[in-house]
Amino acid sequence: MAVIGLLSVALLGYMYADSIAFLVGQWGSDDYGHGMFVPFISAFLLWQRRHRLTRLKPAPSWLGPLVVLAGLFLYTAGNLATLYVISHLSLWLLLIGLVLSFLGLKTLRETAFPLAYLLTAIPLPVFLYNALSSRLQLWSSALGVGVLQFIGVTAFREGNVIDLGPVQLQVAEACSGIRYLFPLTSLALLSAYFFRDRMWKRIVLVLSALPISVLVNGFRIGIVGVLVEWYGPQAADGFLHLFEGWVLFLATLTLLLAEMWALSLVQPMPGARGLLDQFRIYDESAVPEPTLTTSRATPATVLRVPAYVGSLALILPVALFSWSMGDREELTPERASFVDFAMRIGEWQGSPLPVETQFISTLRFDDYLLADFAAAGSSPITLYIAYYRSQRKGQSAHSPQSCIPGGGWEIISQNTLNLAVNGARGQAVAINRVLIQKDRQKQLVLYWFKQRDRFLSSEYLVKFYLFWDALTRQRSDGALIRLSATVEPGEHDRDVEQRLLRFAGQIQPQLNRYIPD
Repeated sequence: MAVIGLLSVALLGYMYADSIAFLVGQWGSDDYGHGMFVPFISAFLLWQRRHRLTRLKPAPSWLGPLVVLAGLFLYTAGNLATLYVISHLSLWLLLIGLVLSFLGLKTLRETAFPLAYLLTAIPLPVFLYNALSSRLQLWSSALGVGVLQFIGVTAFREGNVIDLGPVQLQVAEACSGIRYLFPLTSLALLSAYFFRDRMWKRIVLVLSALPISVLVNGFRIGIVGVLVEWYGPQAADGFLHLFEGWVLFLATLTLLLAEMWALSLVQPMPGARGLLDQFRIYDESAVPEPTLTTSRATPATVLRVPAYVGSLALILPVALFSWSMGDREELTPERASFVDFAMRIGEWQGSPLPVETQFISTLRFDDYLLADFAAAGSSPITLYIAYYRSQRKGQSAHSPQSCIPGGGWEIISQNTLNLAVNGARGQAVAINRVLIQKDRQKQLVLYWFKQRDRFLSSEYLVKFYLFWDALTRQRSDGALIRLSATVEPGEHDRDVEQRLLRFAGQIQPQLNRYIPD
């Protein structure tokens, strides 16, 4: 059994070398820096239960090979599609399957939390990360303005921009608080595990990680605004560096401990004498000795091949052929650069616009077009296209539904429209229509995603076809296309809608040069 176990681990190390290297690289970033500690914490939790585990007799279960088979399916899909999040989940599933195959169901129950805790080290998919970060930016900005107004500083907010009069503070993605949310959630899970109290209290403790992170980050932004008000914009950099990292994290940890103390006072467990009595490590003396029963099965009914041999038999051929999947390169079609995009579209004359450096680093596109197209007697139409050669490893189109509120705009209505597209065999495709407002200004926005030969309005379908096309066509290129125009006073938004649809129809013939099918 030991030899087969070592061989299985060695095969997994060979299969997942690239995936683990990428994961370790993510742990080196500010957002997922806690991930490097998670395996050691899980190992400590297992060591803590060592006496209990040694008293359990190994009982290999044939459920293990079934779980291993599911993990290998995810590994193959993730490797062919080159989507690391699927590969990480498949590795975790294989670990579960091997525990079942070598030690059995009782051991899996005993090690359930340490193994489940490993999931906190896996980075979120990019589109979930972007959506969560955008929402946290808005919440943190609102709290920061609240702090400033509470202490008497005049401040206004438009999306994630805080207006202090002569100075404006941009609450960037790095200041959203997300880099404190992930480690605090991981710590809250660990605290709830050690917090020997009623289940509802432990659930509240874990769920509170989000509001605590936003609260402390909003307070930090408010203090930054005060320093900028007193000492000028140069005061922000030093303060941000000082309060990033351990200082802010210790503040969130203090609030978490205070919450645990408050929860321990509500309906305390019988015999509990305070927080320290309820917050303790696993007590093996309280666990009864396992009752070992003797199987009455006849030799003819017992499988003679151990389950771990079946798991190894499944892993071995996949490991042998994994090198061929790893060499699978993504195909990138030839295309024209947006520099050559025609600036004359029917009656509209275009003027290219630059994208600010801070947005380029956030959007991470490979090529883009931003231009105003003006025609006589109507407001200009702004055309924005962001193209991505590959959307596998952290680069993907940001949904306007996440970006629009960040600019201070409020979404009044949203629905879908039909747009006639020449490349869709003469059929109409669904695109998104969003009416937004800021103060007294209104804009109408139309947007859709062109992903290979598909026109999509749902970002969830974008992610599905990204996986499917990467798997079947070795491609993940695509683009976001967005049109917007101001609804002038006295003008009906239906008139602006028809103007945008007419313009969208006229740019279709040349789009395939820049966004290939």
